[in-house]
Amino acid sequence: MPVDEPLYPVNLLLAGRSCLVVGGGRVAVGKVRGLVEAGARVTVVAPEVDERILAMAAGEPQPGSPALGATSPEPGEAAPAGTVVVERRPYRQGEVAGHRLVIAATGDTAVNQQVYDDGEDVGVWVNSADDPERCSVILPARVRQGRLTVTVSTAGHSPAVASWLRARLADELGPEYDELIGLLSEAREEVRARGHSTELLDWRAALDSGILDLVRAGRLEDAKERLRACLSSSSD
Repeated sequence: MPVDEPLYPVNLLLAGRSCLVVGGGRVAVGKVRGLVEAGARVTVVAPEVDERILAMAAGEPQPGSPALGATSPEPGEAAPAGTVVVERRPYRQGEVAGHRLVIAATGDTAVNQQVYDDGEDVGVWVNSADDPERCSVILPARVRQGRLTVTVSTAGHSPAVASWLRARLADELGPEYDELIGLLSEAREEVRARGHSTELLDWRAALDSGILDLVRAGRLEDAKERLRACLSSSSD
């Protein structure tokens, strides 16, 4: 993929779906961990495999960020049995078929090219770590705070800039944002339960009314009352 092509950002629902990681080194560790956090079923294929990947395959508790989904482990918990399967061998041509997403993390251009070509042949999305020319999908840097996920992408031009911005965003986005999402989700369901449309309400004005400051201060009931008042006035 030419790196200057316009990108179409998406969030993939991978819980319970099969993903393949080709490669078993340090880079692959982070890729496998991210897929496990999303609830994916991960097969790792590589002649040599990092001990941390083997630990995930053995179901040992792993550090990480909180992830959503019934099949996703919380930090310090083990992944469900069978979530990570390791096959110590070289990649076999064509084995991307049947997987929803494939990540090549080998550092070997020839292997990455084979994985990419196989993905193109059968219509499977392939990411090649640090090799944007052999990607049909580019993985952005991400920040997760409960139900909030923020991603940063430079279209493969500079992963360092994406990681730098991710760190800055992580410092800004505290747990109060997850609380805020919960409040607005509840309010949205209340409106829909009354048979009204949520599209015509001025959510932006409600968010600009200082609700986040109330949540930060632990004044959740006051935040709920202010949200209801703002939504009520915008529906008049």
